[in-house]
Formats: sequence, C-alpha cells, structure tokens
Amino acid sequence: MENNKMAKNVDHIPQEAFDWYDDYAHGGMDRRTFMKKLGTLVAVGYSMSVLTSVLLPNYALAEQVSFNDDDIQASYEEFDSPEGYGKGRGYLVKPTDKRAKYPVVLVVHENRGLNPYVKDVARRLAKAGFVAFAPDALFPVGGYPGNDDDGRAMQKKLDKSKVQNDFVAAAKYLKTHPLSNGKLGGVGFCFGGYIVNYLAAVESGLLTAGVPFYGTPAKKELRKNITSSLMVQLGELDERVNKSWPEYEQDLKANGVNYKMHMYKNAKHGFHNDSTGRFDKENAELAWQRTLAFFEENLNA
Repeated sequence: MENNKMAKNVDHIPQEAFDWYDDYAHGGMDRRTFMKKLGTLVAVGYSMSVLTSVLLPNYALAEQVSFNDDDIQASYEEFDSPEGYGKGRGYLVKPTDKRAKYPVVLVVHENRGLNPYVKDVARRLAKAGFVAFAPDALFPVGGYPGNDDDGRAMQKKLDKSKVQNDFVAAAKYLKTHPLSNGKLGGVGFCFGGYIVNYLAAVESGLLTAGVPFYGTPAKKELRKNITSSLMVQLGELDERVNKSWPEYEQDLKANGVNYKMHMYKNAKHGFHNDSTGRFDKENAELAWQRTLAFFEENLNA
C-alpha cells in the first residue's frame, strides 16, 4: 500500500506508461518530465517502485547464457573504422566446438551502448552455433558507462554518420574474420533494428540475412540496394515504428526483396528485451526461434 492506496497489479499498468517510456528512451521527453508523468499514475493508486521496476531495465534478469558457459568463449576485439571514429571495439563470442568456419552474426544494440542484455544476445547466438560480434557504438567515448541513462545521453551526442560507418566497418570485420564462412547475418533492436536495415541498404551484398527487431528503415533512396533476405519483427502496440512499415514494405516488394514480416499480438516496443517489463516471454521466445531458424536457413546453406 502506498499513500493509503492499494498499488495496482503490474499487469494493469496502462499502455500510456509504456508509451511515455518509449518517448523518453528515444529522446522525445527528458527524465524529469517522464517521472512527473509517472507521478500522475501514483496519484491514482499505482506504486512508483512497481512502475519503475517494470519500465526501467534490471539487467540481472537478462542473463540466459553465462559468460562462463563451457560451450562458448568470449573476448573483446578491436577493428579499424577509417570512415567512422577510427577504431571500434566489440564483444566477440564464438562456440568452442572447434569448427574451421562458422556462420557469423552482427548484433546491434539499442540507442544506449552495449549493455548486458545485448551481450547476452550475442552469447545466445554463440550457444546456438554462430560466431557473434556485438560492437559498442560508445567505444570512442569510453564505452557503455554501466547505466542506460548515461549511455543514451552519450550516444545522442555522437555523429550519426560516423556511428553508421563504424557499424559498416564492424560488419566487414566480422564477414572477413578467419572464422567466418563468408555469410553475414545481422540482428538488432530498436536503434539496432534501424542499423540492420541500414546495413542491408547501404551496400548491396554486405548482409546475407537481416533480422531487425522494431527498427525503422533506411532512407528511401538507399532501399533499392537491398539484396539480403530480411525477417522484420514488429510488436503490435509499437505505433511509432509500425507506421513506417507500409511504405517500407512497398519498396521491398517493388525491389523483389525476399522478406518476411511477423507482427506479434499485444507486444510492445522492446518486447524481446527480458530486462524490462516490456518483455513478452511467449512472443520473445517465438521471435527468437524464428530468428535462429532464419539464420540457419540463410547462413549455413
């Protein structure tokens, strides 16, 4: 009970609270305004501690594969990025089964740097038999700072074109890695979903297969370059991103792109992220199974 009112069940937190968080997380609202808006829900009986625990990340919840897992080996590797910030660094995770070559997957974080959730996604891919590489866009300014608020502020100040070029350089580094079979996949979330769409469009043939989770498309003039197969993952309640899909789909069809789109019922933006209350276990597991199968089909053939 808070302020002599019974806090309402987490399942009944209104969608507008998630919309406020989405606006805050993407630069449309400052933290003070976000917290003030949450305060209006406290006034009608919600617990602030419940609201923040649901909306803000808890990365202790996001570890599905331990970095000590015997089936994988993780390290940090640097790469050259002459058209970007000069040097980049990422989290490289490979299986320990000693094959000569592997399918490789670039993992792209949200708009706040390489946080623990995204590193765990890379480990999940390695556990499934892929070499995964997750670059940190914040490396030129010291790397992910340990919390999303500071990471978001840091990434917002970076030069967007240089960041994009860093990810292009990371993709080329991974595609030509000694362990690579030459077929590159990409999976990204939110900003990372945009980057996967961008990598598919900026240079024909760079990506073999891309899986953008709730990411907006590259600029319209670039889309004619897309030759990779795409699996687009969208949440039904994600109005901000979903409004860009109809035009994007028209361009994919017009250019003969091999694509699939899955819309996940009642899923919010960020539904795959298991460190927040936006996580939708059933939809996230289905989307991940589809992602792995898509990469198996396109990168192992």
